[in-house]
Amino acid sequence: MITRRKLILNAATVAAGSLVLPVEYALGQGISSRGVKPQPRGKPSGRPFNAHFTDIAKQAGLTEPIVYGGLESKSYIIEVVGAGVAFIDYDNDGWMDLLVLNGTRLQGDPPGVTNRLYKNNRDGTFTDATAKARLTRTGWASGVTVGDYDNDGFDDLFITYYGHNVLYHNNGDGTFTDVTERSGLAQDVVRYGSGCSWVDYDRDGHLDLFVANYLSTTLEKLPKPGENPDCTWKGVAVNCGPRGLPTGYVQLFHNNGDGTFTDVSKKSGVASASDSYPMTVVAADFDNDGWPDIYVACDSTPSWLFRNQHDGTFREQALERGVALSEDGLEQAGMGVGLGDFDLDGNLDIFKTNFADDTNVLYHNDGKGNFDDVTIRTGLGVETRYVGWGAGIVDLDNDGFPDIFVATGSVYPEVEKKNPAYPFRTPRLVFRNLGDGRFEELIEEAGSGISDPHPSRGCAFGDFDNDGDVDVLVWNMNEPPSLLRNDVTGGGHWLKVQLIGVKSNRSAIGTRVTIRYGSRQQAQEMTAQSSFYSVNDKRLHFGLGAETSAHLTVRWTNGQTERVSNVAVDQIVVIREGSGIIQKQRP
Repeated sequence: MITRRKLILNAATVAAGSLVLPVEYALGQGISSRGVKPQPRGKPSGRPFNAHFTDIAKQAGLTEPIVYGGLESKSYIIEVVGAGVAFIDYDNDGWMDLLVLNGTRLQGDPPGVTNRLYKNNRDGTFTDATAKARLTRTGWASGVTVGDYDNDGFDDLFITYYGHNVLYHNNGDGTFTDVTERSGLAQDVVRYGSGCSWVDYDRDGHLDLFVANYLSTTLEKLPKPGENPDCTWKGVAVNCGPRGLPTGYVQLFHNNGDGTFTDVSKKSGVASASDSYPMTVVAADFDNDGWPDIYVACDSTPSWLFRNQHDGTFREQALERGVALSEDGLEQAGMGVGLGDFDLDGNLDIFKTNFADDTNVLYHNDGKGNFDDVTIRTGLGVETRYVGWGAGIVDLDNDGFPDIFVATGSVYPEVEKKNPAYPFRTPRLVFRNLGDGRFEELIEEAGSGISDPHPSRGCAFGDFDNDGDVDVLVWNMNEPPSLLRNDVTGGGHWLKVQLIGVKSNRSAIGTRVTIRYGSRQQAQEMTAQSSFYSVNDKRLHFGLGAETSAHLTVRWTNGQTERVSNVAVDQIVVIREGSGIIQKQRP
């Protein structure tokens, strides 16, 4: 295996511009891949997979198609990136509602196109509540983050756009109000917003806001397909970028505690990061020091890891920490991020999705915020066929070992006509955790919801029917979304943990839960964005296998710790900071 020192040296040559890149890079291919060949597949384990996914979107009432750019061709990059989705219990009834972001078309806004909020009817169906909730809005939406920024008990929404971002305040009566102007988050110029996340970076009990901007350009300045070497792929003229386009940047806004925000991008040090195309944002404590750090997957360029310095500032350390590049020191087309403890060592690992002809990458955390690329040794290098987007490290079959889910879909509908090996619609991927440090790829074995092809982007993980497993909401370009109902067999137990902050921010974003079940332990952290531009169910889900009780350690965002012992399984527990379990709910 390559050493960390060699990785850093390789990365330095990339930064200096002296590295001789592979032919695929030199020819330019838009959102880049490395021309990596897949690793040989091992012998199948033969074990039954106890999770089965079925797309029930139509019968659930999710029938409106997502509109995003052209159907047969894409002229510009804003048409291809797509957007995210979210599980959000906006009315606090204990049932997950759904938010699906939407786009438009270059030729003009089609009638009725808007982001959509679907209220959970508690019977497996949903009602479109967009208009009633006052969330109707048309435009090129990108990412979403969910959190209670004013600590009033109701989750608010921040949504990024190509154009102008928006902050929606949840009024607590089923409606939202656009408070972008009054909050100080309005912007005068057109920006290409991408990832975003609520994060209490200074641990003062108020959620601050981190926002990424993918490119520093506008639609009018973009080159046309085939105009230069960065506008072709597999010999086909395609939309240009991101290579060759002005790189993006990130911003940090401090919550003043009165409903307004102050831009502290320069003061905090995050504005110093440059020369990358930032996409998905994940805020979590990667070095176990009790303070939230921020990881940003960057497209075709080194990714960023902002390490919290405990004094209101950050240092960008992705290169020295091992999460900027691939194991061989090359840039990858980082888009989505899954976060979880795949090997049950109590540390948060990172799974990053990349482009076709490259592997997605799994970074193992040593507990001090240093990472090793373990993609090959864990068996994930067998898959290079598809463009990866949304992803999660989640226990899909409740066996106690977190699996990996990936949403895929091409960005070039034009290429399939000349090169069928690169279809526009592709299946989802499941990598089953074998429990010994290795994963096994499953597609057909996981059900038609996995194997059926779609042009997907963002996805979110949650339990919409409260039956104790993990379902998946998937964003599909120019199609209705998919709602993948998970039907788990095999008798594996589970536990869901919902957190309510008191001295910490009410959403408990940044709070760590470590659960011990039998001889195993697993860590999860409350986040406000992951996957690709998306937000998961705020109830942390733990599969427990055959164990019938668990012990919980909760480290709140402000650093305070409390323990809850001998918690019975197969239920949802609500823990309030300082009060322990205040509510229990069984299916």
